[in-house]
Amino acid sequence: MLSGKRILLTGGCGFIGSHLVLRLAADNEVLVVDNKRRDALRFQEVPGELNFELYDRDITEAGALDDLLEGVDWVIHLAAVAGVSNYIKHPATTLTSNLIGTWRVLEALRSREISRFINFSTSEVYGPQAVDASERMPTVQGPIGEARWSYSVSKTAAEHLCFAYHREYDVPAVSVRPFNIFGPCQVGEGAIHDISLRALQNQQISITGDGQQVRTWCYIDDMIDATMLLLTHPAAVGRVFNVGNARPVVKMLDLARMIIDLAESTSEITFRPHAEVDVRLRSPNVNRVHEQLGFKPKVALEDGLRRTIAWYRDHLVEMLDCHE
Repeated sequence: MLSGKRILLTGGCGFIGSHLVLRLAADNEVLVVDNKRRDALRFQEVPGELNFELYDRDITEAGALDDLLEGVDWVIHLAAVAGVSNYIKHPATTLTSNLIGTWRVLEALRSREISRFINFSTSEVYGPQAVDASERMPTVQGPIGEARWSYSVSKTAAEHLCFAYHREYDVPAVSVRPFNIFGPCQVGEGAIHDISLRALQNQQISITGDGQQVRTWCYIDDMIDATMLLLTHPAAVGRVFNVGNARPVVKMLDLARMIIDLAESTSEITFRPHAEVDVRLRSPNVNRVHEQLGFKPKVALEDGLRRTIAWYRDHLVEMLDCHE
């Protein structure tokens, strides 16, 4: 367990980042750098004794982190342009922000001694279809010109940068590829977020395509547990790890029906054409993180959905007022 450390989180106000702040700031000093475009931290119940400071900065600017790195032991890099609608509407911004932002962070670290640098990548690097996707598989992009892939390309290139800096400058880099993380305090986009809010209002739920798209889902607490292992386990440095829950494999239509049932909703399901390229299949192989770090997800999908729906029910007015 980490304690007494100075930790820097870029993107610490985001969904995953905000949960990390709560886990880490109880026993460590945490510096959060975020432009608060997606501010999930405001929805967290933050105890007054937590030790963290928030800095509103753009990490793509040169020197943005220089004055914060003195004495920092761990750096967790989550800041990125994310959300399918964002990288379809703003592919150039997505590519440049995600890649340049990662480069700026690595440049700031290459002459400093730190214990660990965790780079958050994405399962999107596996492309349009990825079944039992393992870290040994090639990363795949869709056709050039399809805006959907600007995000995955930026994240793939950022991973290459991380491991290049690891080899050339001894930056102790680790990269993590999350698979469909969900849970309380998720803002912005996300299938479970969107379906849950509509179900709780008994509104029509519109599913893209035919609803036969396949996913697996990982509860946020499990993602945070895995991140703690990535921060501390000596076998993690220089490696990339999938983090997710490989079971159950669920079709989007069935997921929507589960949420409607658990929310005791009267919502009806309709279908709409997908505006852009669709991702039909995505499920992780998580053998590496289990065998090398001992991580195994604990929260079953239905249990995680119950917790998430209950949280959204308690914060429905706030979430509806949140225009992300």
